[in-house]
Amino acid sequence: MFKRLTTWIMIGLVLGIGSGYVANAWFPESSAGFAEVASLLPTVFLRLIKMIIAPLVFSTLVVGIAKMGDIATVGRVGGKALAWFIGASLISLTLGLILVQLFEPGKVMQLPIPEADAASGVEAGALSLSTFISHTVPTSIIDAMARNEILQIVVFSLFFGTAMAALGERNKILIDVIDVVAHIMLKVTGYVMLFAPLAVFGALANTVAKEGLGIIRVYGVFVGEFYFALLVLWIVLMIMGGLVIGPRVVQLIRRVREPVILAFSTASSEAAYPKTLEELERFGCSNRVASFVLPVGYSFNLDGSMMYCTFAVMFIAQVYGIELTFAQQIVMLAILMLTSKGIAGVPRASLVVIAATLPQFNIPEAGMLLLLAVDHFLDMGRSATNVIGNSIATAVVSKWEGELQPADANGQPLPAASESRVS
Repeated sequence: MFKRLTTWIMIGLVLGIGSGYVANAWFPESSAGFAEVASLLPTVFLRLIKMIIAPLVFSTLVVGIAKMGDIATVGRVGGKALAWFIGASLISLTLGLILVQLFEPGKVMQLPIPEADAASGVEAGALSLSTFISHTVPTSIIDAMARNEILQIVVFSLFFGTAMAALGERNKILIDVIDVVAHIMLKVTGYVMLFAPLAVFGALANTVAKEGLGIIRVYGVFVGEFYFALLVLWIVLMIMGGLVIGPRVVQLIRRVREPVILAFSTASSEAAYPKTLEELERFGCSNRVASFVLPVGYSFNLDGSMMYCTFAVMFIAQVYGIELTFAQQIVMLAILMLTSKGIAGVPRASLVVIAATLPQFNIPEAGMLLLLAVDHFLDMGRSATNVIGNSIATAVVSKWEGELQPADANGQPLPAASESRVS
């Protein structure tokens, strides 16, 4: 069913850019109306994705934890995942810091500087310890699911799954029921994904019709250099993954190309979650490990967003001619490392983190205005990178746990006794 989905997504991407350009350049008086209509397609698709995220995360994560058998196993797998997440985040932040100083896009761009007291429209105050706790600890699992608070769902699922595992044989019936729910949600995911090409078309048509292709030319230096930095990060992550899983890391990237394209086109890594989970199991990752590591990674392992944070902060500093000392840069890395964790529920999370970081180094918040014009295009790249980073992390932890199926000569996973929900 899905063999040609990637092709249709690419067709939707090209047609979306083309139709948006035609509307913007040839029919400017109608472009706003066209953009508004086109935006309905990704809106419907993302609402459908949000509809399945909560039950999918809950059912797969609970079954995965319950099948691990005991709290020691959960702690072991969680510890390995956390170790990888921290390492990958540090590399992403550091690489972004190094490359932005090498390229110096802020010094190359001759753009007007906004007034120092101009407002950016991004509330830095939204990021605080109390906000972090409210997005982490649920007061009601029903409320968390209703608002799609991924991290809260993960926390509740950890407690629920661990309690199920502690019951031993008494939990078998409930595990089977929740496992069936997981199967059903994966089937629903398949139906929802058929709408993806139309969503991709609408997302790109809407953006280009409103902004035009000129927005890319104006900010071409910054956008181009950031995408080159993301490419370098992909290579580094693949090398890191290859050290653990070997040459199969290339096959893994091929496996997840569809969710990567989907995340890129819709500028939403969340939209790619269901398909990513399915492809990881097809690749040979144990479903109990994948169902645990992937949703946690969506809150704690956003490699593309990490790189963007350092890249953007230093870019704004360069635009204003502000030099940060080596010590200040190290402090900035530490701040971003801490403030960026567990904010999956905060809208425009990367921008919120950046807005909260700028005042710490006396960088005018008005510099955020320089990012907002092209943030959608930048978000496309970092969303795709988040999918790559979490896919590699899941495969690595599966390998460390001895639950990554061996591959045949063609790189395909061999039949094994490990449970998989896909065939």
